[in-house]
Amino acid sequence: MATLTIQEASRQCGMSEPTLRYYEEVGLIGPITRDERSGHRRYGDDDVNTLEVLACLRAVGVGIEEMRTYLANRSRGRAAYAEQRDILLRHAERVEEEIAAQQARLGYLRIKAALWDARHRDDAKAEADAAGRVPGAAKRMIHADAATGAARRMIHPDAMPGAAKRMIHADAANG
Repeated sequence: MATLTIQEASRQCGMSEPTLRYYEEVGLIGPITRDERSGHRRYGDDDVNTLEVLACLRAVGVGIEEMRTYLANRSRGRAAYAEQRDILLRHAERVEEEIAAQQARLGYLRIKAALWDARHRDDAKAEADAAGRVPGAAKRMIHADAATGAARRMIHPDAMPGAAKRMIHADAANG
């Protein structure tokens, strides 16, 4: 069994050294074996395998407590299939919502670019067409962000309906 330093394990799993230390501190991994002479961490194959699983879970937005549950269920094997499936499907739904929100943002950006391209070409018909599509694209984008709970909105949720309407109309008018 090969052992890796924290730096090597970090590189292999794609997470920072502080993250590896934190995951050990909160009990997601370890305790990690220490080198008898130096006291430095030495990660074994099983540790690295667990870190790679955690890196994947982290990449899809799974939180610490669900990571803990997922790892505990791994040791239970097939008996835990339903809970494992539910954890993964819950996050799959969230990722699908994020993808839809990104697609709405992309559509908005493309329509706005078409608007400016039409203005540059002095193409009044294409400009009017794009300007007519901006409100719908802006509305889809705002609703997609609201559905995902996007924290990047600058508009207070209580003011969202009126503010969104004003923003859509201002955006369409001003390009």
